[in-house]
Amino acid sequence: MKNFKELVDMKESKWKGLPTGVFFTMLLVVALMVYLPDGEGIQGGYIRGNFLGILGVLAVFGLLFGEIGDRIPIWNKYVGGGTVLVFFMSAILGTYRMVPEAVMKSIGIFYSKQPVNFLELFIPALIVGSVLTVNRKTLLRSVSGYVPLIILGVLGATAGGVVAGLLFRINPMDIVMNYVLPIMGGGTGAGAIPMSEMWGAKTGRDPQEWFAFGISILTIANIIAIFTGALLKELGEERPHLTGHGQLIMSGNEREEDTDWKATGADEQDFAAALFMTAVLFLFAHLSAEVWKSWNLAFDIHRLAFLVIYVIILNVADVIPDRLKAGAKNMQTFFSKYTIWVLMGAVGFGTDVNDIIGALTLSNLVIATAIVLGAVGAIMFFSKFFKFYPIEAAITAGLCMANRGGSGDIAVLGAADRMELISFGQISSRIGGAMMLIVGSIVFGLFA
Repeated sequence: MKNFKELVDMKESKWKGLPTGVFFTMLLVVALMVYLPDGEGIQGGYIRGNFLGILGVLAVFGLLFGEIGDRIPIWNKYVGGGTVLVFFMSAILGTYRMVPEAVMKSIGIFYSKQPVNFLELFIPALIVGSVLTVNRKTLLRSVSGYVPLIILGVLGATAGGVVAGLLFRINPMDIVMNYVLPIMGGGTGAGAIPMSEMWGAKTGRDPQEWFAFGISILTIANIIAIFTGALLKELGEERPHLTGHGQLIMSGNEREEDTDWKATGADEQDFAAALFMTAVLFLFAHLSAEVWKSWNLAFDIHRLAFLVIYVIILNVADVIPDRLKAGAKNMQTFFSKYTIWVLMGAVGFGTDVNDIIGALTLSNLVIATAIVLGAVGAIMFFSKFFKFYPIEAAITAGLCMANRGGSGDIAVLGAADRMELISFGQISSRIGGAMMLIVGSIVFGLFA
């Protein structure tokens, strides 16, 4: 078990390879840059708000609380360890303005705004690396059974929400429209926002009315999903027969990924080639989403959903050389293992703790919990019929439907230590989210 003594032992290099003295020197430099006022008296004014500058700030912040969180008893086993501590500490520091506004603005650009948007580098890298290196037959089996499992999870979430709603005398259709749809709808940008527009179009009222409550209940469910991911990780350690330890498909004694990618001899050139290929695939996926949108169909398909589809096609067609696949695998490993705390810090700084506190009524908490656990329970019950491991299926088809989209997927998979399942998380958030938009359109049309 990790202990705190390692973190201050000058002979140990426990800060992700950084010697203790080097890390604390970096921490001092970052603290000075963040809190020293510049010539105009602006705190954080010396921070260059570019990719490298904010990467340095978030990396040091993430290492500090990540390593501490991995060593706190109970927290590290049942709450999510360093990954979740980074998220919550950054949310607290950001919400209560304990970090200068200049730095907060730069972090917001780094995380989710053009032209930087680290999230749009992190997620495509994981999608390409994970989908491209899965055994082709296994991939086809998983996709064919995965979407039905998502549907079963939505039905379980609906049943859980309706039962909990009856305890508070809330009409079942109100539960479906105001709780289940925003929670299971694929996040904020691709889910709650377009759903609010659908609701407004059907009712003739301001979409903000539906959205304000929807985003609050979604925020609560997102936190519950993160905690549940950590608990499922611990359940897998206690009940090994329920988990594939990061593998979704049950395949007897064979691993889902049966290729030794290290044996291909892939090097830095293959890593770079995979990164460049990922960039072009992402461009093509974005173009596809824009063309789809121009057709004015009933629902949109997110660019990341198109990216998943295209990488599946490349895998099944077997047109990518093994060395390039190995480079993609190395790319995935690098981002998932060494930059997750950076991203969790950025996600946390963009989370307002007051939104969570404001929506934390007893009824909302109970109903949101029932929806999340209803999805998890239904999926774990039916998963073996589709030859999926119950815990991995519940995390991806359940929790990654009941969170805040891409950032929620990262938080849930990070807490569950299942980051290699990001491609299935994206299928849930994007393709599953698109399915929920269709459901939302029908429900609002009939009952709003």
